[in-house]
Amino acid sequence: MDRIKFYVLESYNELINKVTWPTWPNLYGNTIVVIVASLIFALLIVLMDVLSKGALTQIYGI
Repeated sequence: MDRIKFYVLESYNELINKVTWPTWPNLYGNTIVVIVASLIFALLIVLMDVLSKGALTQIYGI
């Protein structure tokens, strides 16, 4: 039981004193970058899907 208590206390100490947390503007900027990148990748996947469907339709004449 002492090992678990020690682990929890050390984890808490590390989160409070050693972890460098991002600032709100930095976090906001990174969130925008992730959202934009996700949308770009989603659009690329949709475009590839539409193009491959069109190509396969032409090839197989369905």
